[in-house]
Formats: sequence, structure tokens, C-alpha cells
Amino acid sequence: MPKMNVRKGDKVEVITGKDKGKQGEVLRAMPKDSKVIVDGAAIVKRHTKPNAMNQQGGIIEKPAPIHVSNVMLVCPVCGKRTRVGHDVDDNGRRVRVCKKCGAKF
Repeated sequence: MPKMNVRKGDKVEVITGKDKGKQGEVLRAMPKDSKVIVDGAAIVKRHTKPNAMNQQGGIIEKPAPIHVSNVMLVCPVCGKRTRVGHDVDDNGRRVRVCKKCGAKF
């Protein structure tokens, strides 16, 4: 399984593609596929038939998966998009570190 530095709930910025520059929260991370679903980015339209869950049917917009290499983590402390380093905290747990400001999160 490939290593991913992005987790569910992280704020990320799209760095390539039609949604370049958009920021959003990671709704779902899929490490096996190296993809993430970002809220507000890569919106696709699905034409659905009426069913038990969706009585009306019609055109539904929902976010599609984006490859993890096309997003960068936004540091919760400095607010800039950054690469991620790893360090060990006082309790012996691995934590992520912002490469720009050095903040641990």
C-alpha cells in the first residue's frame, strides 16, 4: 500500500488540473488507489434514475476522486500549502511536521 501524507479531515489545495488553486477538506482518503475526495473540487454530474433513496432522480453533482499527487496539504498553523515531514513527539508517537513553519500537527 502506497504511503499517503494526507488524511480524512485535512485541508488541502489542488495544485493541478481544472480545479487548480481550490482548497477544501478531504472527505475520504483511499490509500490503495492513492486517491482522495476533496469537498468542492472535481465536481462531476451523475444522471440517476429514480430509486428508493432518490425518489426524484435527475442530475446529481458530487465530488470525484483526485490523485493524491495533485493535492498539497495546507498547514493548519501557517495556512500555507506545504510538504510534510515526520518527527517523533514527547510521547513517542509519529507526528507530521510542516516544512515551512516547523509546526507539528
